[in-house]
Amino acid sequence: MNWHPLTSTEQLDNIVEESKSTPVVIFKHSTSCSISATAKSRLERQWDGAGVDNVKPYYLDLLSYRPISNEIAEVFNVMHESPQLLLIQDGMCTYNTSHMGISVDAFKKKLQA
Repeated sequence: MNWHPLTSTEQLDNIVEESKSTPVVIFKHSTSCSISATAKSRLERQWDGAGVDNVKPYYLDLLSYRPISNEIAEVFNVMHESPQLLLIQDGMCTYNTSHMGISVDAFKKKLQA
């Protein structure tokens, strides 16, 4: 799995555009939370070989970049949670989940054909 760091609000415009041709996931991670660490580890273990090579994964460190999380909530009309996974397709959040609901299989079912 090759994470792309999400470190500025300006990247959100690029993600919206990118998602019109390639599905994007954003994983919001609290580096001080054991549940978040578990969700991240599980996601990474499930990713390889899951048939989601066409999905671009972004990683947001919530403790370092909290304003970006607030902007994500506004841009994609979702409530902030941590940890949280959002699937962005065609410029919109088509699926989001948090905590132990985070899995490759769960968002994979929501991918548009």
